[in-house]
Amino acid sequence: MAMMKGILASGMISAAALAVVLPGAAAAQGDIERFYKGRTVGLIIGAAPGGGHDTYARAIARHMPRHIPGTPTLVPRNMPGAGSGRAADFLFNQAPRDGSTFGAIFPGAIMTPLVDPGRRKRTEPEKFNYLGTANKEVRVCLGWTTAPVRTFAEAFKAEMLLGATADGGSTQDYALVFNDVLKTRFKLIRGYQGSNGIMLAIERGEVHGLCGYAWTSFKSQKADWLAAKKVNVLVQLAIGTDPELDRMGVPPIWGFVKNADDRAVLELLLAQQVFGRPYVAPPGVPAPFVKALRAAFAATMTDKGYTADAMKLNLEVEWGSGEEVQQLVEKVFATPPATVTRLVKAMEGR
Repeated sequence: MAMMKGILASGMISAAALAVVLPGAAAAQGDIERFYKGRTVGLIIGAAPGGGHDTYARAIARHMPRHIPGTPTLVPRNMPGAGSGRAADFLFNQAPRDGSTFGAIFPGAIMTPLVDPGRRKRTEPEKFNYLGTANKEVRVCLGWTTAPVRTFAEAFKAEMLLGATADGGSTQDYALVFNDVLKTRFKLIRGYQGSNGIMLAIERGEVHGLCGYAWTSFKSQKADWLAAKKVNVLVQLAIGTDPELDRMGVPPIWGFVKNADDRAVLELLLAQQVFGRPYVAPPGVPAPFVKALRAAFAATMTDKGYTADAMKLNLEVEWGSGEEVQQLVEKVFATPPATVTRLVKAMEGR
């Protein structure tokens, strides 16, 4: 942590000093370039090394600097914990607000404060400055071929052991919500360290599968499982559907929803899929810097070097702009309280 603070603090200026450097409502391109030239910019990754979020973030870190005025050095640092809640707290409360630090967090870290008053006291996600999302994610439930559940329809009849991480992670929340709203019979084994830990548990036979896992992450990490047909993909979890999963015959979750109230709860849960891999800057970053970072993020998403890198790593790039994500997050936080309350109870498993 001391090393991280040193990296993040190096060369930073205060908000007051920035106001002197950048007078008025807008900053000249040259001023922003001078700020970033020779600077180290911190990219906080709210996930453990080796997973999908980490892979995306490090690929972006390799290509985004040349699109930021001044071409700073972008240094990624992992800060896992609490489903990216630790990283979100740092970005909201401690990170410098001068454009020298931003982060890659799980969408659950954005949604959790909506349903958890305790988290809400520490982080207000609608106040982040959203730079964009690296992918509009589709998540899945999947199980080993020897599992007692081979299709999602069978999850209503037979018990299935699912691996899960900590509170606030999608591998826990999704299964709990499906049990409550749809009446599936998933049983969670909690406490695994990231998706890699769950995958090892599946191979060892400790659990049968997992739910709420990003399809892009699974393909990049376990393409061999798909090729060898070691797993069954049970259901698609997203507002829309994925063409590849459609071709595989994997049903969307909506075919198992029986009424409008249940659908409203699931739509709130799955709204985060639209910002499947969000990148955020702290609140209070001056608007010209937010604009510059958003432009750099958008340019990175269409950069030939990045797209080639993504293809090599089996990363899908159906990205979204910072403005698009900002508007959706604000809409989510305007959800009727009754729907939010029901989702809260479902995720608590009661």
